[in-house]
Amino acid sequence: MDRPEFVIVFVTTSDVAEANRISHALVEQRKAACVSIVPTVSSLYWWQGKMEKSMESLLIVKTLSRLLDEVIALVKGMHSYENPEVLALPVVGGSLEYLDWLDKETQTSPGA
Repeated sequence: MDRPEFVIVFVTTSDVAEANRISHALVEQRKAACVSIVPTVSSLYWWQGKMEKSMESLLIVKTLSRLLDEVIALVKGMHSYENPEVLALPVVGGSLEYLDWLDKETQTSPGA
């Protein structure tokens, strides 16, 4: 059996409350096995022709690449930003036990 492909998805949110809402939905719906919340990050970026600086919260979402489209749709549907950051990076390795757990927890149906 082929090992599934894993991704880490970064999502910035306007605040911790929004981060908690999105994280809870991702894990409850089994779109992610785990979401870590970094409560405060300082972001510097261009937006609509101006340099902006914001204090945001950062989600680190651990999931399967096959669920990425669903993760993106859920984030966009719940997010307060017009154009939320959703960036996925491939996982090239890790603890086999952790990766097996991640795979198992994203396979289980909600409420099981």
